[in-house]
Amino acid sequence: MSLAACKMNVQTDDPTLESSTEEFSSVAPENITEAQTQEQTEATTKASQDIALKAGSTATVLGDGKTYTGLPSLPLVQFKVEDPENTRGLNNEKKGYGFGVAKDGKPNQISVNNQAYFDNGGFNALALDTKTQEKVLYLTFDCGYENGYTAKILDTLKEKNVPAAFFCTLPQVKDYPQLIARMINEGHIVGNHLRTNFGYSEPYFRYPMGEYSDNALELVNSLGYKCIFWSVAYSDWDLSNQKGKDYAFKTVTDRLHPGAVILLHAVSPDNSAALGDIIDYARGQGYTFKSLRDYNG
Repeated sequence: MSLAACKMNVQTDDPTLESSTEEFSSVAPENITEAQTQEQTEATTKASQDIALKAGSTATVLGDGKTYTGLPSLPLVQFKVEDPENTRGLNNEKKGYGFGVAKDGKPNQISVNNQAYFDNGGFNALALDTKTQEKVLYLTFDCGYENGYTAKILDTLKEKNVPAAFFCTLPQVKDYPQLIARMINEGHIVGNHLRTNFGYSEPYFRYPMGEYSDNALELVNSLGYKCIFWSVAYSDWDLSNQKGKDYAFKTVTDRLHPGAVILLHAVSPDNSAALGDIIDYARGQGYTFKSLRDYNG
């Protein structure tokens, strides 16, 4: 589940989650303002929208009991926050998320410290897999809006037999249900709560911008969800500053390290073009792509 992709009626005094019934934007690894996000959305061209529509992403109306995936509809569940009043006095201070730039096949110490903080605090959160000595990678995408490249990304993942997790905003889910259904039916994780129209649910959550507090972590964990952060990312969400396939390839591959959680944005044409080569290079270096479901932390 992702608060970046759904509405939640949760009462809490945590300012990190104070607008709990809002529709949140997707995560970006760098600072980005609401105005910039709107600007990028408005800059999405008609041509790229047409590509997405041709990829079979148009919305349709379902009959009773049907789902976009063809899976049986799951029953609705009631979420109960264990300590909505924060009687334990957990820290409500909002923490910005940093991860550092990994190099030489090693994670940045900031990412190491992030995971140690989560583990030592007893939080169910993943920023970096420190539980394995194997060269494993976890590929995740943030989908704030459709820019015509998600279907191509799915084509590449299918061709290369690589699992991924997609954290989608509510508008993305509503406007492109067939695209979301394809993610699910091809074995990927969609990080939000899709019981009614998709017959699907996964316990994964990503904070908008990666901003969190101790109380927010505990609150989300109490609902049964693992919070997913990252240790590899770059400013790929900035459509005004795309630098080409080769730049995307080099930036991502230079930062690979064992246990990396990679965050890419599906709106980026550079990512779409470079993804296959990134996967091939990583495998050539002895890496294996794993699903978040395989993480044992």
